Amino acid sequence: MLALAGLSVVSASRAVTIVEDFSTDPLSKGWQVWGATDLFTWNSAHRNLEVTWDSSRPNSYFYYPLGAQFTRHDDLSLEFDLRLSDIVSGLEQGKTAPLEIGFGFLDFAGATSPDFVRSAWGGAPNVAEFDYYPAGYFDFGGGYIYDIVPTTTPSFISGVNSKHYAPAALDDYEYELPTNQVVHLRFTYNGLSQTATLAVTTNGTPLETLPALVLNSPTNSQFTAADDFRVNMFAISSFSSADDVYSVLAHGTVSNLVVTASLRPIGQLSGGFDANGFWTTQFFARSNWVYTLERTSDFGSWTNASATLRGTEDTMTLQDTNAPQAQAFYRVRAQ
Repeated sequence: MLALAGLSVVSASRAVTIVEDFSTDPLSKGWQVWGATDLFTWNSAHRNLEVTWDSSRPNSYFYYPLGAQFTRHDDLSLEFDLRLSDIVSGLEQGKTAPLEIGFGFLDFAGATSPDFVRSAWGGAPNVAEFDYYPAGYFDFGGGYIYDIVPTTTPSFISGVNSKHYAPAALDDYEYELPTNQVVHLRFTYNGLSQTATLAVTTNGTPLETLPALVLNSPTNSQFTAADDFRVNMFAISSFSSADDVYSVLAHGTVSNLVVTASLRPIGQLSGGFDANGFWTTQFFARSNWVYTLERTSDFGSWTNASATLRGTEDTMTLQDTNAPQAQAFYRVRAQ
């Protein structure tokens, strides 16, 4: 009987890293603006980006194309210094609920669509970002008002079903960012553990401990096994309140920005014998990559144990139907 003694992954991953200290004009280094360009101003003297988040304006982004598509199986991170001068909701007539200011990863085609509405009532597929909501309230009439407290949270929206969110509820992320003070924010998402973390510090000292968010957790996420997101740009986002009851107006600066997106060519790897005794490996396979199951008995040489197949952004199965009658080791090669 063939015995499995090892299974490994051999690959060359792709990573995008953006380091921006705003010492020179960011628009000369690949940054772009979509929407209301006057909401984003480079301050050369203070080496930062001055941002106005104004929901009365169209969706607007200060963004950097990543040059690849990243999903829930990949690693994403960002960190930056934020100094909010002011932030408030309710300045637009009848729009008293708070709309978020966003920093994170979006799909360019979706985010620039007129149908992209970033609120609970809208449709905004393919989102993986850090969001901050100011205080606000819902006025249900008859003297019944529901208050909403400031919230600092990681946020994800599925591209398969844009009504599937994580977190499912924001109660655990109630925290008010200080104004007129520089805070350092670090958002990380690990595609292997499906976990997002968010840290808020000032001068290296933690200001608040916020809970980790597990994307496939049924207790704090509406994501299912079928849900995913596809993102291809990093953006500092000012979202519109058009056709909505949410609003925000804020002013602040962003500096010392570092963004990393690392593509995992193989995700959710598993293996075992099928009913016929053949060694079978399953994993999430990326498009623009090809995959081969390889076998060795002595680690001196490797041979192909399967055909080479092209990934399709879905689960792939590779099988060794001609295994030797002795111990063997397997690996999956991604190219």
